[in-house]
Amino acid sequence: MRPHEHPNGFPTVAHLITQDRDNTSTIYRRFDTLSARNLLYLQSHLQKLEANQNALDDELLKTYNRDSKDAASSWEAFEVFAGDGLHDLETRRMGLAKEIKEALREYHEALLVNSDVLKLQHPSKTTLQAFRRLLDPQSGVTQLCGHSSTIYTQDDFIALYVPPDQDRLTRFIRHYFPWIFITSFQSPHSPSVALISERALSHFVAVLSTFIVAGLLIGAIATLNYVTSQDWRIGLIAIFTIASAASVGLLTNASRAEVYAATAGYAAVLAVFVNANPIAFG
Repeated sequence: MRPHEHPNGFPTVAHLITQDRDNTSTIYRRFDTLSARNLLYLQSHLQKLEANQNALDDELLKTYNRDSKDAASSWEAFEVFAGDGLHDLETRRMGLAKEIKEALREYHEALLVNSDVLKLQHPSKTTLQAFRRLLDPQSGVTQLCGHSSTIYTQDDFIALYVPPDQDRLTRFIRHYFPWIFITSFQSPHSPSVALISERALSHFVAVLSTFIVAGLLIGAIATLNYVTSQDWRIGLIAIFTIASAASVGLLTNASRAEVYAATAGYAAVLAVFVNANPIAFG
């Protein structure tokens, strides 16, 4: 059975996104400039409403109307006088209060949503490059037209899902050796664009990391076991400890404290091994 063909345009791009079972292709623009301008508009609107309320407060201070004084300290009186059609100041104050309420809700919701959006991570460079290659308006394989044709030429992108294991080793392998993890899917519009399996990449990095850690530990112990000079042993412990710290610091996203802890633990293991083999000093 022939695979279902999708019309050129949004259907094809949507199909490309959903073909990625790891969901790393869920890349969309954040529209930073529009978001900032929208918040500025909402902020300025509230600034104006605040000025209007201050003006009504000044008007209230100058009035001698007893009802207005009561409405300023009693919500029940405020509601009654604002709705009876006889108290213009209270009617205007109530209308302004409702407008401020709606404007504040919209402004605060926009702030919270924008804060959440800013916390979303950037897509991987390889995934974004694939989209740009496929939808480049100059390449002849553009799937979107009009203003949409330049969407993926912008820089304010976020990914709705980023795999959790985004350490330096993973990024290095994904960037330089993606062909190892290519799935069966390839874009019919651009054979150079294909999907890679993030699960396979994650498993590969886990195995490789295990070999690196084991190699550093076993290699250090094996080397120290054959060295009989105390000075050489101390020097080798320093070299292997530096190598271990470098591997943790450069290949993972470990914090500074975690690097210190891992390095101290590694050095302690080597020191215990040396102390447990005093014959090597003879």
